[in-house]
Amino acid sequence: MPDLDALRARWSRALDGARPSADGPDPSPYAENLLARWQEPQRHYHTLTHLTSVLDHIDVLEKHASDPDVVRLAAWFHDAVYLPDRSENEERSARLAERALTEAGVPEAKTAEVARLVRLTVTHAPADDDRDGQVLCDADLAILAAPPSAYAAYTAAVREEYAFVPNEAFREGRSAILRQLLALPRLFRTPHGAEEWEATARYNLTSELDLLSSADPTAG
Repeated sequence: MPDLDALRARWSRALDGARPSADGPDPSPYAENLLARWQEPQRHYHTLTHLTSVLDHIDVLEKHASDPDVVRLAAWFHDAVYLPDRSENEERSARLAERALTEAGVPEAKTAEVARLVRLTVTHAPADDDRDGQVLCDADLAILAAPPSAYAAYTAAVREEYAFVPNEAFREGRSAILRQLLALPRLFRTPHGAEEWEATARYNLTSELDLLSSADPTAG
């Protein structure tokens, strides 16, 4: 279980870093709302562990960001609304960020940037000059470059979130996603991600795709 007090402190630092004055509203209620959202029972991968991992990877990539605190706030909100059977999670998460951050005293431009970054996680396709988008997307996808045991735990948790989907349909859908990812010229857009994570991520994705194909009774 992630350290909730440590997460509360990280939230407060990011929020204060994005606000012109620390005299704004108390950050605690916003932290508690977000922490509760990230602990909802339908989550198995998109949990506080994932949030902590994304924040940790943003720390690693911080030098590549234009505004690291805005990227951190986007990480907090990027899966704040998450229902596995719904397709508008990112949009609803972005709207939640717009409401909450405005109320919390974050300037309009930075609030809009957080919402834009949250929406970017639909495609994970930041522009070449989008430094903050590249950092958030790389941090969110860093699990793809995890060691084999951690990657296996990730895939198992994703399957659990989609337990309502029949096996054949899940295998087809997941395989399509893996092929789309492998077809990308680059999975990671920051220099660190490209150098340190790309090769391992492609190995993991290829291995998972092979495993799914071998489990398909119609394959071959």
